[in-house]
Amino acid sequence: MIRKCLFPAAGYGTRFLPATKSMPKEMMPIVNKPLIEYGVEEALEAGLDQISIVTGRGKRALADHFDTNYELEHQIAGSSKEAMLNDIRHLIDACTFSYTRQREMKGLGHAILTGETLIGDEPFAVVLADDLCVNPGDGVLSQMVKLFRQFRCSIVAIQEVPADETYKYGVIDGEMIKEDIFRINNMVEKPAPEDAPSNMAIIGRYILTPDIFDIIRNTKPGKGGEIQLTDALLQQAKDGCVLAYKFKGKRFDCGSVDGYIEATNYCYENVYRGD
Repeated sequence: MIRKCLFPAAGYGTRFLPATKSMPKEMMPIVNKPLIEYGVEEALEAGLDQISIVTGRGKRALADHFDTNYELEHQIAGSSKEAMLNDIRHLIDACTFSYTRQREMKGLGHAILTGETLIGDEPFAVVLADDLCVNPGDGVLSQMVKLFRQFRCSIVAIQEVPADETYKYGVIDGEMIKEDIFRINNMVEKPAPEDAPSNMAIIGRYILTPDIFDIIRNTKPGKGGEIQLTDALLQQAKDGCVLAYKFKGKRFDCGSVDGYIEATNYCYENVYRGD
């Protein structure tokens, strides 16, 4: 039922300047693997093998990464280093990749709308690559795909955050319908702590039904003058149903320096050295 995963990847990554002046933030490595590769692995594990990426100026490295590098591969053929390409070769063989370019930075909602031409009229997942999620069992997208098969509506991943950090996130208010599953009644984009309806914050994993495109098209700019996905999802929730899922696993905010270092240390100790 769900085959496609959309990666909005047109942002400038200004919190990591000067590194991101010429390198996409999605290509920043966690140990020896770029952030977006972790995201594509998570999508493929969930059965989503059609990868759609919304890029921008200066983002050609993303397409190059998910392609064959004949010169490099010729140089290391037959050496011990060749095995280091096994994971990315598997993704290139198992997935199809398509790209479109977001000409203006108008918010996450606009980025997703830009990807409509790649998605078409079918449900799809969205991954924000700078939210790195890890779990010893099923990945977060695998967990959400199983829920979608049951409920057939849009689903957002949430986690509890400190009350004084709600201004960084979209925050939901909802009614628990099952353990860790909430029917959303309200959503607020980056509220001040005193205005937040809860401390349950949306993180960078979504499953969206295709009617979201028309809703985004009719959504006026919101917080920061941008077209907010949160506003479109709230309208979708009022018209029907949007669920929030408190996922199993760890999440690292690799859009911040502290979260990026934490993720690097965790993956070095638990993933890289384990291999």
